[in-house]
Amino acid sequence: MVMTAQQIRKLYSEYLIKNGHKEIQRAPLVLNNDPTTLFTGSGMQPLLPYLLGEKHPKGNRLTDSQTCLRAQDIDDVGDNRHTTFFEMLGNWSLGDYFKKEQIRQFFNFLVDEVGLDPEKIYVSCFIGDETYNIPRDDESAKIWQEVFAEKGIEAKIVELGTAEKGDKLGMQGGRIFFYNDKENWWSRGGGLDSTPIGDPCGPDSEVFYDFGEENHDPSYGEAHPASDSGRFMEIGNQVFMQYHRLEDGSFEPLENKNVDFGGGLERIAAAKMGSSDVFKVSLLKPIIDKIEEISGSKYAENTKSMRIIADHLRSATFLAVDGCTPSNKEQGYVMRKFIRRAMIQAFNLGIEKNFLEQIVPVIIDIYKDNYKEFVAKKDQIISTLVTEEKAFARTLRKGIRELNRFKDKELTGKDLFMLYDTYGFPTELSVEEAHKLNIQISAKWEKEFEEYMLAQRERSKTASKGMFKGGLEGQTLEHFKLHTATHLMNAALRIVLGKNIEQRGSNITTERLRFDFNYDQKMTPEQILEVENIVNEQIKKGLKVTFAEYDTDYALNELKAIGVFGDKYGDVVKVYTMQADGEKPFSVEICGGPHVENTLQLADGGKVFKIKKEQSSSAGVRRIKAVLQ
Repeated sequence: MVMTAQQIRKLYSEYLIKNGHKEIQRAPLVLNNDPTTLFTGSGMQPLLPYLLGEKHPKGNRLTDSQTCLRAQDIDDVGDNRHTTFFEMLGNWSLGDYFKKEQIRQFFNFLVDEVGLDPEKIYVSCFIGDETYNIPRDDESAKIWQEVFAEKGIEAKIVELGTAEKGDKLGMQGGRIFFYNDKENWWSRGGGLDSTPIGDPCGPDSEVFYDFGEENHDPSYGEAHPASDSGRFMEIGNQVFMQYHRLEDGSFEPLENKNVDFGGGLERIAAAKMGSSDVFKVSLLKPIIDKIEEISGSKYAENTKSMRIIADHLRSATFLAVDGCTPSNKEQGYVMRKFIRRAMIQAFNLGIEKNFLEQIVPVIIDIYKDNYKEFVAKKDQIISTLVTEEKAFARTLRKGIRELNRFKDKELTGKDLFMLYDTYGFPTELSVEEAHKLNIQISAKWEKEFEEYMLAQRERSKTASKGMFKGGLEGQTLEHFKLHTATHLMNAALRIVLGKNIEQRGSNITTERLRFDFNYDQKMTPEQILEVENIVNEQIKKGLKVTFAEYDTDYALNELKAIGVFGDKYGDVVKVYTMQADGEKPFSVEICGGPHVENTLQLADGGKVFKIKKEQSSSAGVRRIKAVLQ
């Protein structure tokens, strides 16, 4: 039976709800209130506070399909299984059911609901650790043996210990494999030694699908589930949080145990399809088909290039819908990298014009029925990506002109970094074009160039320190005043420039506010003055600043509260209202806070609101810097 990834996603949701779980919304790829990471990289990440003990408003059995992005996998894209963007089917038990129910639940979903052959399912469990007095996870292994036995399968247990031993020893007729903490232990720090003090942690049990001996690459050694040889693909992982680490470094059982499950939607769909190529599943194949059509080339002959294009543009499209715009910093930098790497591959396939304009609508069509934000933001998504495409096309031309200057010189790592940093010219393209132009390249250029890149990364780290909720770099009264002024200015911009104005970024210090918003032209002096006058008028009125929590649907649809472009919200949101007595609210905005209690506080000491600078931030995005002076 043919089953699409979309059908599997729906089936999973229905199955978990039937088993007593409450469905929760996906978190955005960019978590505004989590400065520790650039992107949402797992289904567990947005749920971490609840796994650490906070009570979830929907109860102790939860499920979702979380969109995830792992930019660190960018260089692995091109094989049959790695993607930077993927969907993680997830379910959680917060102090409710544990191993027996979870293992049986997932196995039954794969076999009875999706229809996978149980003979092709293999699993791994934690081997234990004598040093930390943590026993082998025989409980999970026994449950696995029971569920396999119900399908008439004898599940032999094999101890491999490490993946390296597995490469030498192979399967040995096993179906349940014991590995060490490198493979089958979960903590926020990684293995046992690096588990943070006080954190919950525990063994995990991974589930693999066997695509057959014909997919095994013998250069990896013998086949076994934890090998990257191509025969086995991990399709799900069940984390059993049953310990926490004490101050002395030892581990103690938790009183309330949690389950954290994540299953790769694309990989489960590939298993159902019987193909180890995830790019053939229904969430990616239409993109590949379109690339074939507009390039006049075949996927079979250009596999790596087309996989990179499909993956990177899907990632960039989801970043766009979640409010990210291409830039030279943080998330925007990664988004720009996705688009430019995809364009380079397209360029090599002979596609040079109107590329994204043809591909992005295909991606939107794939997801629009399940993620309604694609419909509402379609034009903005396409505009954001196409604008970047046009800018990079100009960059390519500039970069090639600059390269020509080196025809009689040696191209060094410093030169390549300059081309990359100044013109955004990708290094791999610089090297490739230099070879075409017979330009000599220094033998030491990689050592890459890397020194200049490391220095830039350190500067980026320093610049990103001190990020707080709501874009604040601190929690003083001056921060609160300027944060309040940001809300007033946002409302004023919508009055002056139009209701389609949306926040695209914010940063607030004690000195000034910085506010990014969508607008495709420079503001006139008259418009800037009008915004200033509106804000100062509202400050003088003494608007009361209050907040209350509302159901999200009510806040957005009835109160017409403004949210940050691309943000996804839970079931309940905090809404700040700024209103003068007897008048309609001037500003109604979803925000975590904090603010002052009355706008008159912004005028303390006779200060007024003043826009100091209005400039371009990135394509289609303007930036305002303003003060209270």
